[in-house]
Amino acid sequence: MWGCTCAALLSVALSATEAQAAVPQPAIIPQPEIVHVGRGSFKIDAATRVILGVDRPELTAIGKMLAEQLGLPAPKFHPQSKALFDPRSAGTILLTLADESQAPAKGPEDPRRRLWEESYTLDVSAQQVVIRGGGPAGVFYGVQTLRQLLPAEIEAGCPAQLPLELPQVKIEDRPRFLWRGMHLDIARHFFHKEFLKRYIDFLAAYKINVFHLYLTDDQGWRIEIKRYPKLTEVGAWRDGTVRHRLDGQRDTQRYGGFLSQDDVRQLVHYAAQRHVMVVPGISMPGHSQAALAAYPELAAPPTKQPIQVWTDWGISSYMMDVGKEEVYRFIEGVLSEVVELFPSPYIHTGGDEVPRQHWMQSPFCQQLMKRENLRSVEELQGYFTKRVEQFLNSKGRTLIGWDEIVECGLPPRAVVMSWRGTQGGMAAARAGHQVIMTPNAETYFNYMQHRERSGPGHAAFLPLLKVYRFDPCAGMSPEEARHVLGGQGCLWTEYVPTAADVEYLLFPRLLAMAEVLWSPRQSRNEEDFLRRVREHVTRLKQAGVNCYQGEEYK
Repeated sequence: MWGCTCAALLSVALSATEAQAAVPQPAIIPQPEIVHVGRGSFKIDAATRVILGVDRPELTAIGKMLAEQLGLPAPKFHPQSKALFDPRSAGTILLTLADESQAPAKGPEDPRRRLWEESYTLDVSAQQVVIRGGGPAGVFYGVQTLRQLLPAEIEAGCPAQLPLELPQVKIEDRPRFLWRGMHLDIARHFFHKEFLKRYIDFLAAYKINVFHLYLTDDQGWRIEIKRYPKLTEVGAWRDGTVRHRLDGQRDTQRYGGFLSQDDVRQLVHYAAQRHVMVVPGISMPGHSQAALAAYPELAAPPTKQPIQVWTDWGISSYMMDVGKEEVYRFIEGVLSEVVELFPSPYIHTGGDEVPRQHWMQSPFCQQLMKRENLRSVEELQGYFTKRVEQFLNSKGRTLIGWDEIVECGLPPRAVVMSWRGTQGGMAAARAGHQVIMTPNAETYFNYMQHRERSGPGHAAFLPLLKVYRFDPCAGMSPEEARHVLGGQGCLWTEYVPTAADVEYLLFPRLLAMAEVLWSPRQSRNEEDFLRRVREHVTRLKQAGVNCYQGEEYK
């Protein structure tokens, strides 16, 4: 069912009078900014039609997906001026765009403009449903909310069984943050294209608009690079895997896989149709042992032993020798293909957990430090990151790095993703850099949801409500908070070998992350959120999702 692009449920902002009345409260997640609930309903039956008030291909694609989900004919263009007032438009679901005069005056890259394009209104009356978005993304999010007003049974199959009824509502909604992200590590354990599409559907359903696809690490290289075929011939395969987090049990089975460039193009296109931006993660100069197994001449520290794709977890001592010019040629060759495959304006290049002391053993690093007057290995990593940034900037892209790059001297335009708490992000914001908050204690979904530490994942504990209490701007001044693009959840897969395990760790915590990043901070209500979560778990079960169903949410 999730392959049919299901959506999230609703929460409500009822007036005092409405709250006292016995009006059923829809369970929408993430919670819209304003919801008014009426007493009537709109009936969807075989005569219902999806119509488009604006003739644009993006709306046609959204309308087609909705019509297929509801088992209705393909949508047709019907000018908005007629679609709203023509009596023949009764019984229709109208998808249209807001008047351009309502848009902020700034250009398309202005944050206010981008947030406006993701905003929408949804008006369900007895005669017609009207979804009006600031841009196509807003229309798409309005459709996701619309689906959440329908009975849970629709999640069991696609198309839906008609007739269906929608409660009368009027909703005005817009996101709080531009970057509403979710990550998946396919380097430690590989997940095929079809599951990645399902994962994208999960994100789109809950108005998550960034998929951080983590592609490379010590244990595997998962993307085809035509200039460097050994990256997948050698780097995509390892000769064993640690299976158990407690006793270190391991096997010696050959394990691996990778995405072809055609696979990547299909995924990027699939995500774009659902208004999800795929941001690739290519780790450097650390977390790169799989690449160095393929091209050992790029490695530090020097070794006479063959380098293997790592079969352990943790931090490898191997990293790129950033004193060698051929390392930069290699990186530029790899990134040249990456930017051709991913239209995202952002490329995540890692920068975390680098065992920099090993550079002291490299004569190339020592020569570079002397030539560039670099006083420490931290400054050496800063030099490396600045060169990579300059190359990405020449391709019209922006570098994102983990917060370790803050301590190495930030490149001029780099975005910082803060995972070791929020201090690195706050320091970057004070320096005028854009920031994405993903502090591990509140956003790492590979941590377990069960106090008994049973099931897949890392032995740390992260309950649902701890995610719900996360605020990307906590402790920041208004000026610092202005630099926060948003936040994201991360799902690392050392102890997450199957797609079912991914789903078990993702849900229901994705619901909390979605609401944190979309809904107004002042609207949070834990009791009401848990009510809505329980309804969502029912929908997830209908959809065949392997959702954690314990009651240890606190």
